[in-house]
Amino acid sequence: MPEPPVERPQRRDTTAADAGSLERLGRIDPQPVPAPSISPFLEPDLPPAPVDEA
Repeated sequence: MPEPPVERPQRRDTTAADAGSLERLGRIDPQPVPAPSISPFLEPDLPPAPVDEA
C-alpha cells in the first residue's frame, strides 16, 4: 500500500511568473475564464494572405 504524500510548507516564492501562481499569491486579480467555442472543429477565420504585386 503506498504511503500518503509528505506534507510540505507552502512556498513563499514572490517571483512566480504564471497568472495562476500570481493570483494565488494575491499579486493580481482573478483572471476571467474564456467561454467555450461554439464550433471547435471549424478552421480559424484568418485575414487573407498578402498579395505580391511583381
